[in-house]
Amino acid sequence: MEASLYIHVPFCSPNPQSRGGKCDYCDFYSVPLNSSGALLDQYVKILLSEAEGFFKTLQLSRVPTVYVGGGTPSVLGPERVRQLLGAILGRIKLETGGVPEEVTLEANPETAGEALLEAAREGGASRLSLGVQSFHGPSRRRAGRGGDEGLLDERLALGARYFPQALSADLISGFPGQDEEILARDIGALLAHGPAHVSLYALSVDPASELYGDPDRADQIWLAGRDLLEKAGYRQYEISNFCPPGNESLHNLRYWAMKSWFALGPSASGTLIHGQGALRYTIPADLETWLSRGPCALEGGPFLPHLEELDRGALIKDSLLMGFRCLGGPDGELFNERFGTSIESLIPRTLGSWKDRLQKDRLALNREGLLFLNSFLVDVFGELEDTSLG
Repeated sequence: MEASLYIHVPFCSPNPQSRGGKCDYCDFYSVPLNSSGALLDQYVKILLSEAEGFFKTLQLSRVPTVYVGGGTPSVLGPERVRQLLGAILGRIKLETGGVPEEVTLEANPETAGEALLEAAREGGASRLSLGVQSFHGPSRRRAGRGGDEGLLDERLALGARYFPQALSADLISGFPGQDEEILARDIGALLAHGPAHVSLYALSVDPASELYGDPDRADQIWLAGRDLLEKAGYRQYEISNFCPPGNESLHNLRYWAMKSWFALGPSASGTLIHGQGALRYTIPADLETWLSRGPCALEGGPFLPHLEELDRGALIKDSLLMGFRCLGGPDGELFNERFGTSIESLIPRTLGSWKDRLQKDRLALNREGLLFLNSFLVDVFGELEDTSLG
């Protein structure tokens, strides 16, 4: 089978301003790192063992993309990053006879020095994703992020040098005290480094968080940021992702098209498509248990993931949920091939009532329609529930 690979590195640098040690805006599983390198060595060893088991079980013919995320993968340090990437990519070549089209490593600027970037490139990374979030000092301090504008500029320049035409960076809008002018300065400072790809996320936190603000005001700020990116030639191709044509994240495009991926590491979740259904598995979000009982295995091991079988109806819903996130919409040809029916035949009522917010030449929400994606999906799922899919 063909499947992409996601690797979860469940460590991050401690945030001294947060009670739990993690940044309030982060909803990914991670553990603040307060120990020696022995823990990181153990993680890499078990993860590579876990990878070996999954490769044997899945009998992969091709691994088109690899994404190493977290957490903060760059806290592994140069040698472990080189070891991890080299071993994984070597295994892929051994099993499939080929190499991935794209290998992305996430990093925080604070831990992405020149030695780390050199090791990542030597290990086989072809794309770097830097979590910049904001250049604005007060916003960074409120979010518990280290580093200042000078460090961010330095690390972005390094990233552009080591990964020319393959540097991606994340920004967040909606931090307390931020306004359109501050976000515009953030965008200008970032674009000065010529990134190939930009993700602009709206801050999403629990209302009880100290970072929570006026959601309507936050939406206005995000929209201003979107317009600036598009004016600079960064086309919105997904709700939060922008790039000049041809620089889209190949790995994320596979998620949004609901093509198979497998995943390694604590809390990682994979989805393996088979016919009109899929097997979804999730490795427990429990680093201590994973280290003591791992590696996790799909079958025949002492430590098994949570398994969920998606039937035809569930996979149709997931395919529409993910596909309509993109300005290009769901892949209609793939949908027809997979399910033996068209999207238009399943949700004609919804498409009719939303026609003013759909593109004229393709089955997709238009630029303004994307702002109402959640309401659109409520209608989509409601109509599906009224059919035999429910």
